[in-house]
Amino acid sequence: MPKFVIEREIPGAGKLSPQELRGISQKSCGVLRELGPQVQWVQSYVTDNKIYCVYIAPDEAAVRKHAEMGGFPANSVSEVRSVIDPTTGE
Repeated sequence: MPKFVIEREIPGAGKLSPQELRGISQKSCGVLRELGPQVQWVQSYVTDNKIYCVYIAPDEAAVRKHAEMGGFPANSVSEVRSVIDPTTGE
């Protein structure tokens, strides 16, 4: 199943409290339960003004539906074509 990286522009994201991040996570998980097992949240990276999320989903439309249902921005959705790491150069 395809993997996607979602860029969410959220001003001040890096200053969100642990409780606020927990609430966002709970909302996301609730929407995922509604959508069923075909859409999976892998993890997210919080920066100063954006959150980058990694999802497994059948297509971009499913990722965007999750964002719409959760009220989350999905400013950019990109399908991962390859994964590389330091061992790729060996």
